[in-house]
Amino acid sequence: MNSSTSHARTRRALTTVGGAVLFAALAACGSSSSSSSSTTDTKSVTSSTSKPTADAAAGLHGKRYCEVLLVTLTNGSGTGDVYNSFPMNECPQAQWAALDAGTIAKDAGVPLAVLNGPRFWLMDTIKNYGPPDTVSKTFGGIEMTKRATVDIGPVATARVPYMTHDVNRSVVFSFRAGTRIYELTAADGTSYVMQTWSQQTDPTLDEAGLATLGSRLALPAGWKYSSRVLDQPLVVNTRTEPGHVLQDELGNSYSKLAGA
Repeated sequence: MNSSTSHARTRRALTTVGGAVLFAALAACGSSSSSSSSTTDTKSVTSSTSKPTADAAAGLHGKRYCEVLLVTLTNGSGTGDVYNSFPMNECPQAQWAALDAGTIAKDAGVPLAVLNGPRFWLMDTIKNYGPPDTVSKTFGGIEMTKRATVDIGPVATARVPYMTHDVNRSVVFSFRAGTRIYELTAADGTSYVMQTWSQQTDPTLDEAGLATLGSRLALPAGWKYSSRVLDQPLVVNTRTEPGHVLQDELGNSYSKLAGA
């Protein structure tokens, strides 16, 4: 098999990943783009401070967003730069539906682009502690900013639900007391809290449906799904180490809890 054939097969295999695996870290607030171009435009966006942008990241719960991943391949493993539409816009459905991953990948000069969304935040706040300089791109008129880099790993396991992936994001996000959260508990006791829910696999899924979601999931042996109302705030801190993120088979994303 020559290298071009191998590369083509790798791209086809990765295309089946869909929106799996990915959480983007929220950084500084941007502005909505008025561009109607179908191509990818790039510009530098520089923050004036390295402090956490708490104001830009407050009031997240229930907000809609989408992501585009620009994926590079090295020896059959993928790494994705994650571009997120929030808080610039809430990913207008007509523009989102018109995006073509193949065209985006070609315009960006990468082997693969992955469309991930629409998704909805479940945490209440995010504070970003990452580098202040970010890159903004416009995909079919939807402005997005690079928020994280995710290690997709080997193509053969990229689609597997309930498998953790490392996400470099340098953020702290929190759920307020009184918020209902949704959790996965692994057979070894490791806990993961749902951070975003997705309509990519099931367009009818809404937040109300998360309470009984466990009955729809084919959980690994010994795992359980549960929900509860917090009696005190819950914080997930990934300032000094990568986030550990997994997804269920419907594309809902969960973060490992510290010390879990």
